[in-house]
Amino acid sequence: MSTLDPTYDVIVVGGGHAGSEAAGAAAQMGSKTLLITMNLEAIAKMSCNPAMGGVAKGQLVREIDALGGISGIVSDETGVQFRMLNKSKGPAMWSPRCQSDRMLYAQKMREKLEEKDKLYFRQDNVVDLISEDYTIKGVVTQTGQKFYAKSIVLTTGTFGNGLIHIGEAQHGGGRSGERASIGISAALEKLGFEVGRLKTGTPPRIDGRTVDYSKLEEQFGDEDPSGFSFMTESLPSLDEQLSCWIGYTNEEVHEVLKTGFDRSPMFNGRIKSIGPRYCPSIEDKINRFADKDSHQLFLEPEGWNTYEMYLNGFSTSLPEDVQYKALRTIPGFEEVIMIRPGYAIEYDYFPPHQIKRSLETKTVDGLFFAGQINGTTGYEEAACQGLMAGINAALLVQEKEPLILQRSEAYIGVLVDDLINKGTEEPYRMFTSRAEHRILLRQDNADLRLTEIGHRIGLASDQRLKKVEQKREAIDRLDDLIKDYTVRPEDIDPLLESKDSSPMSQPMKAIKILLRPEVSLKEMMDYDKELKEQVRSISVDNKVLEQVEIQSKYAGYIEKEFEMVKEMEKQENMLIPEQIEYSNIKSLSTEGTQKLSKIRPETIGQASRISGVSASDLSVLMVYLKN
Repeated sequence: MSTLDPTYDVIVVGGGHAGSEAAGAAAQMGSKTLLITMNLEAIAKMSCNPAMGGVAKGQLVREIDALGGISGIVSDETGVQFRMLNKSKGPAMWSPRCQSDRMLYAQKMREKLEEKDKLYFRQDNVVDLISEDYTIKGVVTQTGQKFYAKSIVLTTGTFGNGLIHIGEAQHGGGRSGERASIGISAALEKLGFEVGRLKTGTPPRIDGRTVDYSKLEEQFGDEDPSGFSFMTESLPSLDEQLSCWIGYTNEEVHEVLKTGFDRSPMFNGRIKSIGPRYCPSIEDKINRFADKDSHQLFLEPEGWNTYEMYLNGFSTSLPEDVQYKALRTIPGFEEVIMIRPGYAIEYDYFPPHQIKRSLETKTVDGLFFAGQINGTTGYEEAACQGLMAGINAALLVQEKEPLILQRSEAYIGVLVDDLINKGTEEPYRMFTSRAEHRILLRQDNADLRLTEIGHRIGLASDQRLKKVEQKREAIDRLDDLIKDYTVRPEDIDPLLESKDSSPMSQPMKAIKILLRPEVSLKEMMDYDKELKEQVRSISVDNKVLEQVEIQSKYAGYIEKEFEMVKEMEKQENMLIPEQIEYSNIKSLSTEGTQKLSKIRPETIGQASRISGVSASDLSVLMVYLKN
């Protein structure tokens, strides 16, 4: 088919992490899809840190995978180190993370996308939108071509009027070495969208051969690594993984950095937008935390076959000479060579009160926003939005109801709900603390929560669904076994003694011993050979063992959470008419009227989470709706 075929079901603009997932999902669901990106060699490029996952972010990647997305599989196939974070805490906090081969990640993502029969590509720059009566019709590229579709997903990332800062120097760009995207923001403003500016930054990249590793702490991967995809069968062993390294700044480094403050775009007013609070630049850290004489740094490998390394924790937009001098003052970096300097970038975003829960815009039908255009930061936050936008763009073409994930169903649901109801004046980052139902939304059960949904909409494969069903059956078998099996004091008491746990006075069901927080099911099997044999006889793997143990130990908490969710669903399912005029509801507070009119929540549950909407406002609204 000619790349100039003008008509598609779905067009995705931008080929970053959001655009890749959006295009992959729409095509997989049967929509004829066109991905337009400025550089086909930069699809899913890791423009900042060479890693996926982390605290709460790892849960997002697992949810993407459970629904049938691509990021988890690509992460597993291109990871150079795997670690499960927060293992010392409860399972609701466990978060997978992997260091990635940056170039291989982009290559593998493109390969996965090229396997989609209904997905087509074009290297071009979209400069305008075509709409009619506030319904999207198509896009115009800088080469003058027009492409038409029923649904269009915009994933502009940091390219929308992007401006790069290094000291007093500044130039247009979407990221280092790539030009900015000009035109889309103006087209959206013309349609009535509100636009804002945000900032993010990145650290210098360095030559790993010039580092003295004897002055740094080595950080290894996990001996028994956990990946992201529920379809992954094996991962590199510990001796096959690459190490990361930990270093520290000191007061001398800070003094060198301060010499560039008068030329810093952050401090001299050149940068007016707000950056991510939880990933500040090094100059911002030493300015805000003047009492700290040291900050931790992580030196991360960029891949298997490169000596380029990423210095996490040293994001900066200071002049290049100051960056270089400060780097060489860090212990272990005295002879370091800088491959590329750090920089800050300002870019356009569109405050997310302008989108619905489906990520379709409220102003223009058929137009979807995903990723940093909505004010988020991070590959994982972008990818999950891209997936949901791609899904809902395809469902719109199919004339089906959109897929909305609730806060109680997924971290993805929390993220979208937060964006729409709370907005963001700084780049939004996901944390476990944002999810009130995090004991239900664990990384280990994302497949049990979401794969049936992904299969129902045509995204998750039959093979994936079958694997989940087999896992669920194995969980039930093992759960029945430990509830029925009786352990004896002579077998288990030695284990309890080693744990300083009270000995058994008589035989009892295995489940009662497992409920002791200090005892694991694997340990019980090591001490009770008959239990081990019975577990083996029902064919369960380590993931099933872990699942049953978590469900058993936290059964009380999980049950309370389910009860809370049921109560909240009553409000969540109470729809608010789209055309309601809040100014006509006389008893609403002034602030409540303003906030409800601006955000236009779709349900009472959504309205209850809007800052400034009081309990009395909710009561008035519910009475009004009933009448």
